Formats: sequence, structure tokens, C-alpha cells
Amino acid sequence: MTFTLTKEERLKSKEKRQEELEQETFSRITLSFYKYVQITDPQEMRDKLFKKFYLLNCRGRIYVAKEGINAQMNVPEDNWDEFNTYIQSLVEFNGVPYKIAVEEDRKSFIKLTIKVKDKIVADGLDDMSFDSSNTGRYLTAQEMNEYVENPEAVVVDMRNGYESEIGHFKGAITPDVDSFREELAIITDELADKKDAPIALYCTGGIRCEKASAWMKHNGFRNVRHLKGGIIDYAHQVKEQGLVNKFKGKNFVFDERLGERISDEIIATCHLCTNRKADNHYHCKNLSCHTLFIGCDVCMNKKQGYCSTRCIIFDRLPDSYKQWWMRNSFKKEHTVYKKKRMRLKS
Repeated sequence: MTFTLTKEERLKSKEKRQEELEQETFSRITLSFYKYVQITDPQEMRDKLFKKFYLLNCRGRIYVAKEGINAQMNVPEDNWDEFNTYIQSLVEFNGVPYKIAVEEDRKSFIKLTIKVKDKIVADGLDDMSFDSSNTGRYLTAQEMNEYVENPEAVVVDMRNGYESEIGHFKGAITPDVDSFREELAIITDELADKKDAPIALYCTGGIRCEKASAWMKHNGFRNVRHLKGGIIDYAHQVKEQGLVNKFKGKNFVFDERLGERISDEIIATCHLCTNRKADNHYHCKNLSCHTLFIGCDVCMNKKQGYCSTRCIIFDRLPDSYKQWWMRNSFKKEHTVYKKKRMRLKS
């Protein structure tokens, strides 16, 4: 039987949920984990997880599919042991490693959402056409550093362009794409002459590289490896082992934080003024726009959280004028930014 929330809980506003977080007197642990594993009944698994996580006061965004689970969430610190015991007790997820956030502000997620999906990551691939379990070998942080410094090696960022814009490994190839599906479709062609070269793939937490390495091996790349635990685990290994940090900038994350700092270097530029260094992402306060953009402090104060003067004006219009403008011109004319942007390798 499907576990559902009360009407009051379902209708609770974002502002109310944020207020509840502000009033909490305990700490939360932000983490992510994934596992490719056969789940016979994803809906049943979803309902079971939702009930347990809700009772543990967890928040996050979790996808469940027949091919496995992809979870990004936070857990009250006092409930961590019970959460971990429960996850490890499930035969499907026993032994799954967690990636603990590099930075924590207790506000990474404001609600709990668990959805049943066809795939845990939208990759556009037909899994029946190749062996998705034939993945490349893992790279440790130390080995990743060696690849970065090896002139014969190819380091590939398997994330979206707007993620790598604010942070990437030194010398990495950072395709200007808006989706993992888009990158998979072009990366084998772009590297067609590198099939014998040592290739290192990396992403946020490892899930995209897991599939990408198998896809590249299927396409004839003979020496593909991928960073274990992604950028998140790399940052922890570097700190714990006293290694040189080869990652420049911030790691984009898909939660309310929108990023966590891996190095002090700021490699991106404000999208509004285009001349000041900045690497904080924002969503335009005009909900009809909601564009994701990078803003410096000066521009954010000047534009009051909006991506353009146009959006400031639009948001102050009476609803009747907004509806007219939306129908006639706003969406057609408002093309300030695309997510992906041109970048230079550095």
C-alpha cells in the first residue's frame, strides 16, 4: 500500500519548510549514494523507503528504478545510526558506500521526494545493446592526480557545462553540454582518435562515470578508468591523505546549496557584468524565468536576485499584465542565458 503524506504536509509551502529548518536545533548530514542493482518492484521499494525516511525526518531527492537507486539527501545526525542500519539491512543496498558532503549548512534539501523512474540517471542508452556492468576500473585520488599530470592521459569531465564552468580538474576536457545524455552522444566521436590512450572520467559522485566507462569500453576504448566516489570523495581523500588538490574551484551540487568549495580558486565569471570573478549560482527570483546563472555580490545587490532588469520589471507587474506578457512576448524574447556557456581550458 502506498504511503502518503497528510494533506497539511503535502500543501506545506517552501517558505514554511525553510522556516522549520531554521528552527531546528540539531545537525543534519548531507550525503549521496547510488547502486546499480536489480529492483524487482520499484514502486514497493519507493513506498518502503519513503515511510522509513519520513519517520526519520530525512529530506532529499531520491530516484528508484528497476536498475537501482540514486539518492541525494540529508539525515538528522541523531538518526544517522538508525538510517545506516536500515539501509544496510536491505539486501539490495547492503554495502553501498556513502558520499558525505564536503560542506554542510543543514539546508541542502527542504523536503523529501522519492520518485520511481525508468532509469536512475537519464542517459538515453539502450542497456540491452551493451554490457553496462563491464565498467572501467576505479581511480583513487592519488591516481587521479597522476592522470592529471600525465601529458599522455585524457581527463574528461562527464558533467554538464554549467557544472564544470565553476570547477574542474586542471586540463580536463569540459564538453559544452546541458545533459549527460548529450555528452554520451558526442564523447565517443570527439575522442575517436584516443582509443588507446589512458582516459580518466570523473563526475560529482561517480554514478554518471560508472555508466559512461562501460559505454566507452563498448565503443572500443581500451584504457578507460573513472574516479571512485567522484569529486566528493576525491576532496575527502585529498584532505585525509594530505595530497595536492588538483581540482580548481567549486563542485556544483543538485540541492539548495548549488555548490560546495573544493579549492579557494574562483575560475568562473559573473554572467551579469561578465567581468568580475564569481562562482555562486542563483535561480532568478522571477519564477516565470527561474534561469540558473552565476552572479557576483555587486550584481546580485544591484539586480536584487533577478537575472535582468527585464525580470525585475516583469515581477512587479499586476498578474493580468504578466499573463498578457507571457502569452505575447516574454518567453520568446527572454533569452538572456543558456545553461551551457563557452569556456577555455585552464
